[in-house]
Amino acid sequence: MRFTLHHKFIASIAAAAVAITAFTAAPAAAGDRNRDLAKIAVGVLGVAIVGKIIHDKNKRDEERARQEVSKHRHAPNTVYRAPRPPRAERVPVYRAPQSRHRVEPRPLPKGYKRKQHRTHANAKLLPKQCFQSFDTRRGQVLMFGRRCLENNFRHANRLPQQCAQQIRTHRGTRYGYDARCLRGAGYSLARG
Repeated sequence: MRFTLHHKFIASIAAAAVAITAFTAAPAAAGDRNRDLAKIAVGVLGVAIVGKIIHDKNKRDEERARQEVSKHRHAPNTVYRAPRPPRAERVPVYRAPQSRHRVEPRPLPKGYKRKQHRTHANAKLLPKQCFQSFDTRRGQVLMFGRRCLENNFRHANRLPQQCAQQIRTHRGTRYGYDARCLRGAGYSLARG
């Protein structure tokens, strides 16, 4: 329920009428009392009628405003497509002339494959001088020293990080890679 200005106006007039009648009330004869009640009823009825007239006028004004808005509502502007840029000229694509004699690729020499295989295998051979054993409180630990691998093994940066470990010995902290973990990852000790 909306309380607009006319509701507040009617409520204030009714409150004023009740207040005025309370102040002017005095002992009177029974006939005068009935007349006073009739006057009050007529006054309240008059205020209600005036409030209703104001309410109806406001309602009509709102209706007119709505109709005006709907009358003057503009149709949406026509949407035009953006002009397309001119198409670029097609550049001819060079295609090699088709020949009747097609040359098949030759197989690679056998030595090449062996050499390639050998270098791949060498990437997994760890230098013997980096393999060390350290005594710790929990026993002997076999590992490859990190600094030694960095200096002597070409692919030290490719070693699996899950094999990296740090141990504490009586000579300090040592960093390296666990030998068993590296063997499980396919690395082996270079013999020789």
